[in-house]
Amino acid sequence: MAVPARKTSKMKKRMRRGGQGGLKTPAIHLNENGVYVRNHHVASDGSYKGKQVTSK
Repeated sequence: MAVPARKTSKMKKRMRRGGQGGLKTPAIHLNENGVYVRNHHVASDGSYKGKQVTSK
């Protein structure tokens, strides 16, 4: 089994793990009807990509 030649310093460990955290907020935009919609989701008025897919 491989063994590291030197102890990993706190700084190296923290720099490596620094990019792992943090979640991005979902992208939200206005559709043609003026309703806020998340990407790949049906809007609250029942439209998806400019077409009516559900009845309200």
